[in-house]
Amino acid sequence: MGDVINFRQARKGLARKAAEQQAGENRARFGRTKAEKQRDAAEQERLRKELDGAKRED
Repeated sequence: MGDVINFRQARKGLARKAAEQQAGENRARFGRTKAEKQRDAAEQERLRKELDGAKRED
C-alpha cells in the first residue's frame, strides 16, 4: 500500500509551485533595478540628442 495523501494539501502545493514559477518568470521579465532603468533612459536620451544634432535644416 502507498502513503495516504491529503488531496487538499496536494492541490494547494501544486498551486503554490505554479505561482512561484509565474513569479520567477515575472521577475526575469520585469525585474530591473532603478539604476538599470536610469542607465537605459540616459542612453536613449543621448542617442536622441545625437540624432537631432545631425539633422540638416532646409
